[in-house]
Amino acid sequence: MRAGSSSLNGWTVRWTWPSGQTIASLWNGEHTVSGSSVTVRNAPYNSSVPAGGSTTFGFTANGSAATPTATCGSS
Repeated sequence: MRAGSSSLNGWTVRWTWPSGQTIASLWNGEHTVSGSSVTVRNAPYNSSVPAGGSTTFGFTANGSAATPTATCGSS
């Protein structure tokens, strides 16, 4: 997640798995799942992102390889 010209105080990334994938583990964020839809929100320690700054999260997944389209925003 990269902030634009304004800082962020909370961020969210969302995507939908195409065919049955699941998250095995995730770090630097907190996730919720509803069916095939995944939402990742900031962890308490990385919610603030300064203007022009960035933060990252990562995960491992189960299932066949897939590249879903993610949408990012502030929360």
